[in-house]
Amino acid sequence: MYDVIVACCRWLENTPWGATISDSSWMPPVVLWLHFIGLSLWLGTSLTVDLRLMGAGARRQTATELSNALFVWNWIGFAVAFVGGFLLLSAEATVYVTNTGFWLKLGVLTPLALMWHVVVQMNTRAWTETEQASAIGKWAGALEFLLWISVVAASVGFLLTNAVTRS
Repeated sequence: MYDVIVACCRWLENTPWGATISDSSWMPPVVLWLHFIGLSLWLGTSLTVDLRLMGAGARRQTATELSNALFVWNWIGFAVAFVGGFLLLSAEATVYVTNTGFWLKLGVLTPLALMWHVVVQMNTRAWTETEQASAIGKWAGALEFLLWISVVAASVGFLLTNAVTRS
């Protein structure tokens, strides 16, 4: 199975976009910057709603109103982060596939957090029928918040170990 994954990684690195990014001195940091911009937008909007579910923040809007207002920005951030991450992977897939932090982030934490994010978005209205979020809504917001913090921590671990192995 591992050989198949490595073969797919080599194929990805040899695609026109993977090779172009890999061979460039300026494209990897620009793509990484775009990935971080997308992540900041996506996680910023998600965590804002989570904090509101937990009762933090200004009371001008309910969590539902806030979620509805940020919905488009949330998924624009996701799209930018996804494309940036895919392009970064394309440039160094064989390096990434050997990193435990990368597997933890991509294989475990991100799917969990993404699935829970969809659950929170679908249920925010039910959890905040009144001004106050229900206990379930508060726990759901806290869980999503912790899952995303875990994804970020795994990402930092991945970036740090990737930087050390390159030195």
